Amino acid sequence: MADPVLVIACGALAREIQALKRVNQWDHLHLQCLEASLHNRPEQITERLRKKIQAQRAHYQRIFIGYADCGTGGALDRMLLEESPEGEIQRLPGAHCYEFYAGHSEFAELHEAELGTFYLTDFLARHFQYLVIETLQLDQHPELLEIYFAGYRKLVYLSQTQDKTLLGLAKQAAQRLELEFQQVHVGYGLLQTKLNQQLEGSRESQMHVRILA
Repeated sequence: MADPVLVIACGALAREIQALKRVNQWDHLHLQCLEASLHNRPEQITERLRKKIQAQRAHYQRIFIGYADCGTGGALDRMLLEESPEGEIQRLPGAHCYEFYAGHSEFAELHEAELGTFYLTDFLARHFQYLVIETLQLDQHPELLEIYFAGYRKLVYLSQTQDKTLLGLAKQAAQRLELEFQQVHVGYGLLQTKLNQQLEGSRESQMHVRILA
């Protein structure tokens, strides 16, 4: 039996990681999440993760961090180096979820094509009303729209699933923000790739993986 791997992840990735676990039968993946709202307080992410690692490392030989840098300005990587000097505890690649979903070069191309781009994922499309409209108080002060989004020209929906409901929500979000809309279907990208690498490392034999589209 493969050794269990603990994934400590952002709550915004919980649904996607559970979907990958289910379809690939990753029974030895154990998931614990911090609340997604920490993205509004990125300065707290590093120490919350440190405490979680310290509390769980006696129970798991393998731990993986389901976060990119996520606004920590390198503090997350410095903490991981302190907690695992040999680099045994790794994280998702890139600066944020948009990059590891789309892939490094693909995201760079999107970014260079239009610097003024606002991105959505499935999670953000699903929770757009709360995370954007209500959190920024655009529902109470619509005049703030021009201030917050003055530099934006386009909304790009980086979709993980081909879900008509989420596509509709993403289009509504673009209309609400008065931005040009584009969908780019990226699937699970490097989230799937990196999780698979971690889980394969805990097995003695190669594991067959189904690709989610």
